[in-house]
Amino acid sequence: MGIFKRKDAIKEAIRKAKLWTFTYKTHLLKGAIAVGFLTIVTISGNSYVQANTYEVFHVFVGDKEVGVVDDRQSVENFLAQKYNQIQAANPGIHMELKVDPVRFVSERAFKAKSDTEAALANLDRLIRPQATGVQIIVNNKVVAIVKDKETANHILETLKNRYIPAKNSMTVSTLAANSPQESTPVLKSVAFTQTVDLKQVDINPGELSEPQDVLRKLETGGVAPMKYTVQKGDCISCIAAKFDIDTQVIYDRNPWIVDDMIRPGDVLDITVYQPTLSVKTTETYTEQEEIQYVTNYKLDPTIRNGKVIIKSPGKNGLKEVTYLVTKINGQMIKEDLVGEKVLREPVPAFAIKGTKVIRGEGTGRFAWPIVGARMTSSFGKRWGTVHKGVDLVSSNRNIMAADNGKVIFAGARSSYGNLIIIDHLNGYQTYYAHLSKISVKTGEIVEKGDKIGVMGATGDATGVHLHFEVHVDGTAENPLKFLHW
Repeated sequence: MGIFKRKDAIKEAIRKAKLWTFTYKTHLLKGAIAVGFLTIVTISGNSYVQANTYEVFHVFVGDKEVGVVDDRQSVENFLAQKYNQIQAANPGIHMELKVDPVRFVSERAFKAKSDTEAALANLDRLIRPQATGVQIIVNNKVVAIVKDKETANHILETLKNRYIPAKNSMTVSTLAANSPQESTPVLKSVAFTQTVDLKQVDINPGELSEPQDVLRKLETGGVAPMKYTVQKGDCISCIAAKFDIDTQVIYDRNPWIVDDMIRPGDVLDITVYQPTLSVKTTETYTEQEEIQYVTNYKLDPTIRNGKVIIKSPGKNGLKEVTYLVTKINGQMIKEDLVGEKVLREPVPAFAIKGTKVIRGEGTGRFAWPIVGARMTSSFGKRWGTVHKGVDLVSSNRNIMAADNGKVIFAGARSSYGNLIIIDHLNGYQTYYAHLSKISVKTGEIVEKGDKIGVMGATGDATGVHLHFEVHVDGTAENPLKFLHW
């Protein structure tokens, strides 16, 4: 009996185990189906959300948000278009858009919303167009306002270039004399003598100056042109003294003047400019110059004083010299010798010099007939005729004998006016014309440096000056052969 009960119990246990296994498998299957469904739903939902998530940009001007746009490039394009419109409406004026700094804050959100049109409209209300210019400041003083830095720099460079020697420029004379070879300047430096600053500022368009007007102001200081009509009896030095200006101003402003020839009614430009900005240049000139030979003399008391007999001629040497020339606005103010090289040594001459003194006989070496002489007209052809001497002027009007000699004429003679002729008893004669006063008499013996008269404008003279001639054996020759600056 007991055995049958155990078998029934075992069968029951097996049945329950089968039932539990079936039920468990059913639940597992249902669970797996549920998980699969949820997975499908989740994947589909994520795709939907992702497809409807957008990036937008919050636009801030300073600390203020003006709107939301879907593309920051739209704002940048708007600002560029706005600038072009403002610039087109104000040709010739540099314009800027005055607005606080624009920045963007990016946001990604599900179905994020933007309104680009509204954002740009709000931005437009915060923009202020402003004209700007550049001040040209010289020594801390504003001279003018121009459109922009490019214009300002162009004006300054144009001013500099007016005083820069061209590579193929014409020969420029230095202070050194007797240079047998032409020299082309080589620019070493160029700079303004004053401090120049450029500063960008907000302006009213009416404050802008035209570039050519600014350049003229920098060159002239804004000085108005001054004219003078020549009167009867005027001369270049007289007009310069009348207006307290340098005669060089008259020559520079009136290049048409030749040999100081001016006539009543001629209109002269006597403007003295006062540049606001000056240009300093340094240039080098390399030239060849002659080296003057010396003459060794043997004195001979049997030969009259001043007579020289050349026994062996000399020969000039040659040297290469380099000068550093400093100019302000094209005018030379300084010249320094910075290099010298001897190319050919000079050969000395040998001569016999007489020492026998004969009263009234010249030495053959002429002194300047006036003190502080300046030549206003040279020897040679002038106005269709030959000018037989040189015209000299000076603030000191006393006339002196150029060498020992005998006065052979003292009086008036046609175009010469009051004239003195001195025979130096050695083949030379000197003429002193246009005098206002004669202080010697015919037949009088004079020595070199003696006062013989006073400068004037008698005869055919264009103004107060001394007309001075040197005759050698009866023929007029260039006095500068015997007079040296």
